[in-house]
Amino acid sequence: MLRDNMIWMGNNAAGEPVSIIPKMANRHGLVAGATGTGKTVTLKVMAETFSDMGIPVFMADVKGDIAGMMEPGTDSEDMQKRIEKFGLAEHGFAYQGYPVNLWDIYGKGGIQLRTTVSEMGPMLLGRILDLNELQSDILTIVFKIADDNDLLLIDTKDLKAMLTWVDEHSAEFQADYGKISSASIGVIIRAVVALETAGGDVFFGEPALNITDWMAQENGRGIINILDSSSLINNGKLYSTFLLWLLSELFEMMPEVGDLDQPKMIFFFDEAHLLFNDAPKALLDKIEQVVKLIRSKGVGVYFCTQNPRDIPDGVLAQLSNKVEHGLRAYTPADQKAVKAAAESFRENPEFDTYETILNLGTGEAVVSFLGEDGIPGMAQKVNILPPRSFMGGISEEKREQKVKGSILYSKYAVAVDPDSAYEVLQRKGVEDEAAKEAAKAAAAEEKEAAKAAEKAEKEAAKAAEREEKAAIKAAEKAERERKREVQKVGNAVLGTVGREVGKKVGKNFGSFGKTLGGNFGATLARGLFSTLIKK
Repeated sequence: MLRDNMIWMGNNAAGEPVSIIPKMANRHGLVAGATGTGKTVTLKVMAETFSDMGIPVFMADVKGDIAGMMEPGTDSEDMQKRIEKFGLAEHGFAYQGYPVNLWDIYGKGGIQLRTTVSEMGPMLLGRILDLNELQSDILTIVFKIADDNDLLLIDTKDLKAMLTWVDEHSAEFQADYGKISSASIGVIIRAVVALETAGGDVFFGEPALNITDWMAQENGRGIINILDSSSLINNGKLYSTFLLWLLSELFEMMPEVGDLDQPKMIFFFDEAHLLFNDAPKALLDKIEQVVKLIRSKGVGVYFCTQNPRDIPDGVLAQLSNKVEHGLRAYTPADQKAVKAAAESFRENPEFDTYETILNLGTGEAVVSFLGEDGIPGMAQKVNILPPRSFMGGISEEKREQKVKGSILYSKYAVAVDPDSAYEVLQRKGVEDEAAKEAAKAAAAEEKEAAKAAEKAEKEAAKAAEREEKAAIKAAEKAERERKREVQKVGNAVLGTVGREVGKKVGKNFGSFGKTLGGNFGATLARGLFSTLIKK
């Protein structure tokens, strides 16, 4: 409740009010305590007061009992005793419901809450997928290649298409991005498929959450945005990483504002131990940086967990407003943890902080809030105020009515599948396949043309050879014919000449000698001529 413009949390042993100063509320805080000690009540009291101040709030509903804040509380004998104990009636206490928006990344218990693969980023996505260091590095390279090629990673099918494409073209990317292990790509794809089975195909997509929709009021009161986490909490890494993404989105989106009179938004991180379990150093560094810097954006972050030791020292040191409910010490390790929790408070000489924490009842807490000067106040034992809203869950009918009655329901209800990496790579695959087929056809045509040219060349060579042989034969025949003609003429001429010579030679032998000499001379002349022709 607001009291004297302060965030009234409860009364100390002397009956004095103990409050958080509004301008110190963005210095972050811690709400810790064992199960059943009253942490949820404390969160509700704080959230109600911030809402009354016009400050939007985010809360995760892990057990299903936060959604009841939309309904007024119910009166009871116990409540009347508490109202009287704190004198709440004098300060205008009245049961009332609060303006809420119910959200769910699975789209069942609230307005569909989505983000894109690109917005989640490789570091947080690697944690969700439970990748080792090498696989996380490969995923970072894949995101870089997607950015360099203007490929949007909206949903899981985009991511799978991108991983497959990079694997198929890894040799082309090696020079610029380093060696990309096909085995690691395979592991990542299988992890993505497992995430889809767990509902990842629903909460990765468009339209993605515009977190400015959370910076809203209703009738002057800040809207309390409640994420239904009853199913989500079963996957601790997904739950915690998703909440860290939301916190990172706030950090990225909101401008620097410095110190304000009151925060612009309050973010409750319930079951915070899930965020830090097995978190790699790079992620822890990111968390510490976000928590450190987001204060200047006007956002107060309150971690809620069972034991302060769940929070790393680098983050714990930044949580200035502390509410420590009862802790139990059944083992030496537990005792050491309680002692560490007690020593984190500024000592109060009126009581032993260690013993007090061990013996706190339900609804009691040891608290320390920042003073006007920014110095932590001394530890005080307080009784926490009761909430004004309903202590419990709501029926499915009321939930559905509230969800569908929100002005944001229609904005996020229907998923949109934009032109992103999957579609681009599908077209590219078709184009590449068409290009391959065209190249294959061109190569086949070229091969056939080469074969035809080779065949034609062989045929031409054979034809030329045949023509050459025919020409040679014709020349030889002509030569033979010429020789025969020459020989025939020569024989006739020489025969006549020979006979005349023979006759003259043979006239000395009379008529017979003349005839014989002519015949012999003709024959001899023809023989000599024939021999000369052959030569």
